[in-house]
Amino acid sequence: MQDDGSFTIGRLAAAAGVGIQTVRFYERRGLLAQPRRVGAAYRHYTTDHLTRLRFIRKAQNLGFSLKEIRTLLDMSAATGTTCADVKIKADRKAEQVAAKITDLQRMKRALEELSKACSVDRRAMQRCRTLECFDDGSPCRQPEQNRKRGTS
Repeated sequence: MQDDGSFTIGRLAAAAGVGIQTVRFYERRGLLAQPRRVGAAYRHYTTDHLTRLRFIRKAQNLGFSLKEIRTLLDMSAATGTTCADVKIKADRKAEQVAAKITDLQRMKRALEELSKACSVDRRAMQRCRTLECFDDGSPCRQPEQNRKRGTS
């Protein structure tokens, strides 16, 4: 921060934990207001810019898209928006995250089964069951007799 309470783009980016190009990107997308210019070259950002930039970054970390973030920012600026309105957005995002977690858990189980189908020995690829796991879409399972021996 400079003596007059403003930031250069580099200091703003560093304070928010983003790159300079990210700041410029958000400006081009209209998520971050254009800063006032001093002279012909220098942009001066305020603590309001920093606050908004941190909000955008945190919202992205929570899984909000830039379009959703714009909506949240618009809601915060609009008179008549209530906490209940924001709660609806947060609840909807939480439901989406829960669905993603379910999908990721399913993917993890499938990958674990795929890994189990792979033998640790040095068999030729022609005898490896790994590719079978992708053939018919059925779960990869080791044959019963091989499970007991620990091979596939």
